[in-house]
This record gives sequence, structure tokens and C-alpha cells, in this order.
Amino acid sequence: MSHHAQKRVLLQRLRALGVRLDEIEAALESPHSKDWDEMAIEREGEEVLERLGESGQAEIARIKAALGRMAQGEYGFCTRCGGEISAERLAAVPEAPLCKDCAAQV
Repeated sequence: MSHHAQKRVLLQRLRALGVRLDEIEAALESPHSKDWDEMAIEREGEEVLERLGESGQAEIARIKAALGRMAQGEYGFCTRCGGEISAERLAAVPEAPLCKDCAAQV
């Protein structure tokens, strides 16, 4: 897959994450129930949403870092050892900063 195609994939994922995070934020801001049992269930749901939001923010950061590496001409090279990241790995994880060997050491 070309860098142009991978950039398109990363940008599409970034847009999807933005929509998902907007939906999570809206759900967290919605009015709460008055019933104690329902409030407990809602709170558990909010904790899950908060974790999803944190996960989404982390993925956004990884994608933006990958786009930055593309702009600097460093995309596709391991940020740890400088070796080339395999095309198969980039196809599976386009935002991967590490080659397979370095990722296994972390």
C-alpha cells in the first residue's frame, strides 16, 4: 500500500474517532436518572465511556504522530532502531512507530 493510501486510511480513522469522541462526550453530558439503581448503572456506563474516550484520544495521538512522520519523510521507519517497518505491519497498523522486532521488546 502506498504512503498516499495509508495517509488516506489514517485521515479516515481520525475523522471516525472524532465523531466517536463527540458521541461519547454527548452521552456523558446527558441528564441523569433520579433512581439510585439506575444511577449506579449509568455511572458504570460512564466509566466505560470515559475509558473509550481515553483510548480514542491515545489513538488520535498515535495517528497524528504517524502523519507527522509522513510529512517529515520518516514514515515507514522505526522510531527506535531506524530500520524499515514492513509493508505488512504498516498495512495492519498504519500508525505503527516501531518495527516488529522493536515492538516485541517493549
